[in-house]
Amino acid sequence: MNHEVFERQVDLKTYQIQKLNELLVFVKGFNEFYKEKLKEIHLPITSLKDLSRLPLTTKKEFAEDQNLYPPYGRNHSYPESSYIRYHQTSGTTGRPLKVLDTKESWNWWSDCWMEVLKSAGVTNNDRAYLAFSFGPFIGFWAAYEAVQKLGGMVIPGGSMSSEERLNSMLQNEATVLFCTPSYALHLAEVAEKLGLNIKDSTIKKIITAGESGGSVPSTRAQIENLWGAKLFDHVGMTEMGAYGYSCQEQKGLHVNEAQFITEVINPETLEHVAPGERGELVLTNLGRFGYPMIRYRTGDAVVYQPEACACGTPFLFLPGGLLGRTDDMVVIRGVNIYPSSLEAIVREIDSIKEFRIIYYTEQEMNQVKIQIEGPEEVVPILAQLLRKRIGLRIDVERVEDNSLKRFTMKARRVIDNRTTKVTV
Repeated sequence: MNHEVFERQVDLKTYQIQKLNELLVFVKGFNEFYKEKLKEIHLPITSLKDLSRLPLTTKKEFAEDQNLYPPYGRNHSYPESSYIRYHQTSGTTGRPLKVLDTKESWNWWSDCWMEVLKSAGVTNNDRAYLAFSFGPFIGFWAAYEAVQKLGGMVIPGGSMSSEERLNSMLQNEATVLFCTPSYALHLAEVAEKLGLNIKDSTIKKIITAGESGGSVPSTRAQIENLWGAKLFDHVGMTEMGAYGYSCQEQKGLHVNEAQFITEVINPETLEHVAPGERGELVLTNLGRFGYPMIRYRTGDAVVYQPEACACGTPFLFLPGGLLGRTDDMVVIRGVNIYPSSLEAIVREIDSIKEFRIIYYTEQEMNQVKIQIEGPEEVVPILAQLLRKRIGLRIDVERVEDNSLKRFTMKARRVIDNRTTKVTV
């Protein structure tokens, strides 16, 4: 996928409108889900401002459609015999969605991942170690394809224990590690117990996905210090595609606007937010004709910043990356709490090995406490940091070492034991 051609010859917005209209004409003719959803829409779309004419799409709609038209629903533009890949969402926000890709759409997926590799400086001389389980979750499947397309060596780590994966990447002199931020920290913990020197190993880059931790400065710094490698974040969704990546500046994420149209809306009013405001990320994929997503509400909270990043990349920059889910905010004694904000503070203390956030109800009020694995002396230090940064008292409880769950894929560190969902 050569973006340079259209960057030299065609204005980006003009290019996006052209690709969008091609997609809309196609889906109105061949995709039963969007044929019904867009039946009142008249084409062409003449500007990005006209996007608001198109209805928003939600995950709930797709889930209901798959219930009505099992097993795959109607958001598939070709006969089922045309599809070669099956994946499903992780199910962290509800029932997993089943997603299919044609050969062309899967090639588009790997092309999007090529941009992630390019931004991280990965070349055909690299050896990529993929530390994830090869199941129906999209994980790093497309990264596997992209590294091969780039000409690099792929070393899969599926079905291995953490110890086996560490030995494999060290023995094979892997140069790039692909995993979740949580698993990068866990691998470092295992390496310490085994006496393995990963800081001076051949691993020089780590590309993360699946969680927001790769864009949290304290989490990123902790991983980089443990591994002696530079961390690059990536964001994607099974139902949307690999749409974003970090750059050498490491201050946020870029959206691959050659393949995705980006909007940031107020989740309550559904209007576009002003520059510098926080809102919900809405995406439209432009090259996945086999499984299109038009004005899809991702549920991810971001800050809209139209100014370009210092790295020189012309694509939209999201400072701080994904800031959490629009639906994971909890109001504690009048203060808005996001798990990612708490993680950023916890990860400032290197001696904390693992943590867990627990929401609960006490005297009909929402409360929060954090459980940690770490030295007893860091408990008051973390409590003071939380009080200073968040603006309220949060209980910190030390638990036994190795008592908290470790994660190889998406971490689930939040337990919601509230009996009432009060908002004040």
